[in-house]
Amino acid sequence: MIFQESETVELKSIVVDDIKKEIIAFANCEGGKLYIGVQDDGTVIGVDDPDGAALQVSNMVRDAIKPDLTMFLHYQTLNEDGKQIIAIDVQQGTERPYYIAKKGLRPEGVFVRQGYSSVPATNTAIRRMIKETDGDHFEDMRSLEQDLTFEAARKEFSERNIPFGEPQMKTLGIMTHDGVYTNLGLLLSDQCVHTIKVAAFEGTTQQEFKDRKEFSGSLFRQMDEVYDYIDFRNQTHSTFQKLRRIDQRDYPETAVREALLNLLVHREYSFRASTFISLYEDRIEFTSIGGLVSGVTLNDIMMGISVCRNVKLANVFYRLELIEAYGTGMLKIQEAYSGTGKTPKIETSDNAFKIILPNLNVHTEQDEPSTNKLVGSVQENLVIDLAKKQGTFTRKDLEKTLEISQTACGRLLKRMMESGQIVQEGKGRNTHYRLSE
Repeated sequence: MIFQESETVELKSIVVDDIKKEIIAFANCEGGKLYIGVQDDGTVIGVDDPDGAALQVSNMVRDAIKPDLTMFLHYQTLNEDGKQIIAIDVQQGTERPYYIAKKGLRPEGVFVRQGYSSVPATNTAIRRMIKETDGDHFEDMRSLEQDLTFEAARKEFSERNIPFGEPQMKTLGIMTHDGVYTNLGLLLSDQCVHTIKVAAFEGTTQQEFKDRKEFSGSLFRQMDEVYDYIDFRNQTHSTFQKLRRIDQRDYPETAVREALLNLLVHREYSFRASTFISLYEDRIEFTSIGGLVSGVTLNDIMMGISVCRNVKLANVFYRLELIEAYGTGMLKIQEAYSGTGKTPKIETSDNAFKIILPNLNVHTEQDEPSTNKLVGSVQENLVIDLAKKQGTFTRKDLEKTLEISQTACGRLLKRMMESGQIVQEGKGRNTHYRLSE
């Protein structure tokens, strides 16, 4: 037999540590044969102890290469020119990429065949092999980063008295059955590469920054720190009706919480771009990477229908009682604004999903400023109380009671008449209002 190195043939005179790289490269590509006892020029020198050498290679493969590759190797002792050599047939593996366990899923640990040599794989090649093997679902794919810690996650699980060891990690999909961390594990780890950028602006445009910050680390850490950042700026405004004080925050806490959780759980993590939260004088915008899941419309979302993009991530948040059943988040946001006269909005594109929460204490341009102004259902309830107390009332009565302008009072009366809560009687100076019967 003539021995010559090629893309599928590698020659080694003795067993050396680099044999691991050759085996990995063959398994990651189209397979190949490794001959031990043959020099690079094809000269057969033989092996003194073929069985011992084969066992040495077998142990090396078992202990130093991940995932398990032993079933894809076949060993055979051949006699050539009166000398014994070892032929190792390496098949293409089904769990590519294979890598040196100590190096991990990085170029220095993953090798491919290039010409007559075994060379480090590029990150692009590694991702392609993972995608081909694990499928196209991001959270199930093996993470390129395997040196992960979980301090924030352990704290979150501990606070709810839920175990968080290796068995739980495997059950939740944070690691595979053979102990390799998945992208879900990367998201929950302290080394998470995805971030949230938050910016506060002066006024209602992005012309002038007040503050900006980028939050990193585990999604749990980002969740807590971003919520605290917004909550600190979610001011409470007090208004008075005679001796009665009414406190109202700029944004309902429930709406902020659900919008933030939606940002974390439903974004498309296969994109590395950061998600954004923008705080303006009159609104907060939560902009998540990734549009609607295929087949789901905006109307479906508003009706509470949800197809989860990251099922396993959502399951972790569900187990930690951070979210409830799928699809309830948008309904909770709507309910938080019910009766306020303000409506949250959703905007979508092919690659983005935006939730806009209006500031309850900032009014439209048509509203005239008033330091003691009430909004939404609070105003309407006070009108109803006035009508019950007096039977009928005039616009002057209402202006004095609510301490609002003539223009604002006119809009309030019109809105309540259109909704059927009150009726108008008389004309001119004799105009007055009462509750509908």
